[in-house]
Amino acid sequence: MLDLRNRFLRYVQVDTQSEEASPTAPSTAIQLDLQHVLQQELADMGAQEILLTDYGCLFATIPATVEQDVPTVALLAHVDTTAAFSGFGVKPLLHEKYDGAPIVLPDDPSQVLSPAEWPYLQSKIGDDIITASGKTLLGADDKAGVSIAMTMAAELLAHPEIPHGKVRLCFTVDEEIGRGVTHLQLDDLQADVAYTLDGADAGEIIYETFSADKAVVNITGVSTHPGDAKDKLVNALHLAAKIIAALPQHARTPETTSDRQGFLHVYQMSGSAAAAELHFILRDFELDGLAAHGKLLQSVCAAVQASEPRAKIECTITPQYRNMRYWLENDMRPVDLAVQAIRQCGLAPISTPIRGGTDGSGLTQKGVPTPNLFTGMQNIHGPLEWVSVQDMMLATEVCIKLVQLWAA
Repeated sequence: MLDLRNRFLRYVQVDTQSEEASPTAPSTAIQLDLQHVLQQELADMGAQEILLTDYGCLFATIPATVEQDVPTVALLAHVDTTAAFSGFGVKPLLHEKYDGAPIVLPDDPSQVLSPAEWPYLQSKIGDDIITASGKTLLGADDKAGVSIAMTMAAELLAHPEIPHGKVRLCFTVDEEIGRGVTHLQLDDLQADVAYTLDGADAGEIIYETFSADKAVVNITGVSTHPGDAKDKLVNALHLAAKIIAALPQHARTPETTSDRQGFLHVYQMSGSAAAAELHFILRDFELDGLAAHGKLLQSVCAAVQASEPRAKIECTITPQYRNMRYWLENDMRPVDLAVQAIRQCGLAPISTPIRGGTDGSGLTQKGVPTPNLFTGMQNIHGPLEWVSVQDMMLATEVCIKLVQLWAA
């Protein structure tokens, strides 16, 4: 557990934020800073077939310890952190044997982790809790997954008496911007089945996610000097505001939906009176619902366009990922073995649809079934992010048990 904890404390201090506006792969060079650390550590522990690709993914092999032909299992985690909150200068804080009191983050005392507000924290009294210091996110999403995969690898390599088939490790980039497996080549992965380490509560096994599209609305107005603008100016920002205002504000946005309800979310607006751009994400568990969100946005854009023919409004919808359930429900063995491993480690399996996606969504669609396993990460993408070291340890034990079950 000490090795796992220390790995995590080191990894989160490496800034690895991805950047959606960047066209490169990886989107930011800083993600490679952690990849190079992992590459060297894998070599030092004796991993084989280590490969850092030109698109930024890092692969390695833990050789099989059984002679029979069994499926090759891959474990994946992503090195990037979200750009939604600062990930620069992370100062991880270890709260050993958490006593159940509110945790005040010292660099911003207004940031308080209270078990009254976060019941899962209440259940972790006695655990070793890691938080950031209040000014940054922690980066447990997904450096908890990275730490778990690396600790599992070290354990398997140090104990060849543990029976397992060939195990592949894959550390992806750009997951937070929806491009984690966009460039991934299956010939590089070389796996029959995979698991992402990107979940939350201990015991969680996820095989149902949102389906996702992205929409970009480009608005071109008519620009002129504001002093001589009467009957000439067509303000693109006003039209952007009209589009947002015309969309339903109830039961269609993230803040008004839950459970299996999908949403249409505007998350970025930029531009000027001459030209503006709106960015949306569309999410739903069912393809019909996803298509309905897109049609609604397109119809609103068309209506605003009709009200001002001098402007030009274009709405472009791009697929991102699909609900992994559509493929996994045809062969539930990857899920069933994960459930078995979780139970054998003394945990109760938890399986609920997640209102998001993972690299496993895209990888399952590519043909490698990839459910998502827990890491313990909580309150992700913000300053109150935290993780229990004991949860990460349990996840490591589940992974070790899981590769043994695939070789049984």
